[in-house]
Amino acid sequence: MSAFEHTAGTLEVLVKRIGYEAERINSYELIAPTGGELTPFTAGSHIDLHLPNGMIRSYSLVNDQCERHRYVIAVNRDGESRGGSSFVHDTVRVGNIIRISEPRNNFALREEADHSVLIAGGIGITPLLSMIRRLEALGRHWELFYAARTRAAAAFLDELGTYRSRVHLDFDDERSGRVFDLPALVRNAPPRAHLYCCGPVPMLEALEATTADRPADHVHVEYFKAREAPATEGGFDVKLARSNRTIAVEPGKTILDALLEAGIAANYACTEGVCGTCETRVLEGIPDHRDQFLSNEEQAANKSVMICCSGAKSRTLVLDL
Repeated sequence: MSAFEHTAGTLEVLVKRIGYEAERINSYELIAPTGGELTPFTAGSHIDLHLPNGMIRSYSLVNDQCERHRYVIAVNRDGESRGGSSFVHDTVRVGNIIRISEPRNNFALREEADHSVLIAGGIGITPLLSMIRRLEALGRHWELFYAARTRAAAAFLDELGTYRSRVHLDFDDERSGRVFDLPALVRNAPPRAHLYCCGPVPMLEALEATTADRPADHVHVEYFKAREAPATEGGFDVKLARSNRTIAVEPGKTILDALLEAGIAANYACTEGVCGTCETRVLEGIPDHRDQFLSNEEQAANKSVMICCSGAKSRTLVLDL
């Protein structure tokens, strides 16, 4: 099968190269098995890896969006991994054929901005590195603030070092008791700057709190992990408008669990409400939103729901499935 033959919205790619980027972080270069171009992407995009163990995990593309011959991702072997990153590190090898989704972008770069402030925590550098490459190509003004546990655990430092004064590094073991001063960083950012942040949940929550007085469309965050537990209280029904079926969501299960157990085909990837793959249109009822993908305004509108983690406040939820 070539990279242009699709099955259920996925494609096959060849692992051409695996690189060491930092402690516990490897990069993976993926190409079309028979050569040629891959589907275009934009800075901030991610792909889903459909792993042989049945897991689906999302990883940001780190390479230049002008490249059409390859995708490059970086995978951190997370000590709290649910199996995805460990499986990639332990089993994926050069020459393997793996299945992926086409690129999607939930963390798009505003290319017209006069100034961009990029804030990364740990492996959160990955989508921002692609943004840096794009901003450089456009000749835009930008600066990066990159925090990590140690210098050895920070990826892509050699490349970032070429940008000199625009890159500000902050490592836990080199601060001498100081803390990463995110509020000061935000205060010092130009009033019309666009701010982008990707990293641990506490960093993202702190950024959202300290940017409350800035225009909402100037603040962009991408979560890698869930901020709260999924809704598993159950006790409601999901009506599927297109298939004319009603599925009971029992206590201890998510909507996605109930649908899959009933043999309903549903799109999903992260199962934490951060990637947007499982977004489903709501026709009737009130969701109990638990995701980090929809904005506050979108959640209040109740027009869609992330079925992997969200529940229902109403006795019945009618979905466009």
